[in-house]
Amino acid sequence: MAAARCTIESPVGPLTVTAEDGAITAVAFGAGGGPRPNSGLLADAACQLGDYFAGTRRAFALPLAPAGTPFRLRVWAAMQAIPYGETRSYGDIARALGTAPRAVGGACGANPIPLVIPCHRVTGANGALGGFSGGAGCDTKRRLLALEGARPLTLSG
Repeated sequence: MAAARCTIESPVGPLTVTAEDGAITAVAFGAGGGPRPNSGLLADAACQLGDYFAGTRRAFALPLAPAGTPFRLRVWAAMQAIPYGETRSYGDIARALGTAPRAVGGACGANPIPLVIPCHRVTGANGALGGFSGGAGCDTKRRLLALEGARPLTLSG
């Protein structure tokens, strides 16, 4: 089955959602898909993202199929376990998975489904912001964490 895409507007700019074989495979910052669909999985994803940005959704209920190595899939699963409004450091996740913080950072940067797989909730040590590869980078990460009321968080990064 061919991939289907739609672009939705959000407070952090346009987001293009991709679905294939009944699962979300990507959320990309920027326009690149068709108009917002009226039904189906992409419409459900657009609705859930809208609810998230409106502050009425704290967890996504979408079938996901991120493409990645077994290690990256483990990191992404760990990110999905971070509750709304909370953060974990790269080191926290690394210790839990028995790996290095830089490897966790690499997996965060390769996350094909940001927001839904909340890589923005992963920060540097001692509350430092860390990096973010989507949208306007660290500014987008700050905005997402502020939306969720996540603390503690420094403004360096």
